[in-house]
Amino acid sequence: MNFPFYIARRYLFSRKSHHAINIISAISVCGVALATTALVCTMSVFNGFQDLVASFFTAIDPQLKVIPAKGKTVASDVPALTALKDYPDLTAYTEVLEDNALVISGEHQAMVTVKGVDDNFARTADLDKLLYGDGSFTLHADVLEYGIPGIQLAIQLGLGTHFDTPLQVYAPQKGEQVNLSNPAENFTRNELYSPGVVFAVQQAKYDASYILTSLRFARDLFGQQGRISAVELKLKEGTDIHRAQKEIQALLGGEFIVKDRYEQQDDVFRIMKVEKLIAYLFLTFILLVACFNIIGSISMLIIDKKADVRTLRNLGATDSQIIRIFLFEGRLISGFGALAGIALGLLLCYLQQAFGLITLGKSSGSFVIDAYPVSVRPWDVVTVFFTVLLVSYGALWYPVRYLSKRLLD
Repeated sequence: MNFPFYIARRYLFSRKSHHAINIISAISVCGVALATTALVCTMSVFNGFQDLVASFFTAIDPQLKVIPAKGKTVASDVPALTALKDYPDLTAYTEVLEDNALVISGEHQAMVTVKGVDDNFARTADLDKLLYGDGSFTLHADVLEYGIPGIQLAIQLGLGTHFDTPLQVYAPQKGEQVNLSNPAENFTRNELYSPGVVFAVQQAKYDASYILTSLRFARDLFGQQGRISAVELKLKEGTDIHRAQKEIQALLGGEFIVKDRYEQQDDVFRIMKVEKLIAYLFLTFILLVACFNIIGSISMLIIDKKADVRTLRNLGATDSQIIRIFLFEGRLISGFGALAGIALGLLLCYLQQAFGLITLGKSSGSFVIDAYPVSVRPWDVVTVFFTVLLVSYGALWYPVRYLSKRLLD
């Protein structure tokens, strides 16, 4: 058995001449445990919000999205895309064309993103979660073209889920010289009718600026016949998305970029990761403060065990072994605190998941969810455990070596 560790373990559980040392040691364990609990719970809440936001985007974002590596659009019949249609794990292939346009409804107007999609768009998007209203998902009927606005955009334009007067949609004609005497000639104008529904993703990026319509309407409006801005893909159930992403990227080559759902909303999830990192660093500093209690406890223990140290020296123990005894003592305190804190943090996370103990507001329905979301990830728990050990070890190393040499000489 490791001699310094054996002695440190005996010291941890033995009675001291001063009862205050035991109390301070217990307080040290509690301090580390509370800081560890805060780390586990905070990181799990950030994970919960990240999963919640991802679930919003899941309703409208495809599993994989193919976009041109250069330029905004590409011909829909290029050989690489034609070959992609035969990919074995593919269940839906939806061509998309989207661009900016001006929408006018009565006295209201707004700059929007018009997203033209294939009729099979319902196979790549979860429309049951998206649509609100008495109508149905309809993109066109005979000569009529339908538009489905986001719920916030509909409110901005003074519309309900159904509007009788069609929306006037304007888009600039590309490559045309501007007629200064009559600028309206340089815009393509078209109309969109209401299918009796609006969509809601619970994210302003879509709800406040997007209109879903047919691919045919978008091509006519933007003068992009035979061209698309993206292809949205749905894979067979159980398919490894990351593997499929790599295979499709290899199939398409460098002319296209294949993005998964997280990469499609990279800016949103990058911000959330930064916020999580800042919270992690802030709580790590609090953990460092909690380690000062351990330093105080070990300092008092060194003084209390001065006579024992002389005996150990007489029996042949080296100064290095004696220093390691007190280092192990501090490590045991921080280790017990870390384990207790992780256990308490996991318990609190479970209770929050099961019962929603901490709510987001007093009135039900004020938010998308009623209680703070929690998602425990094993890697985060491992990170917290080793963070506690590294911070406590680093905080203890110099004080213990200094005090041992100073007080035991």
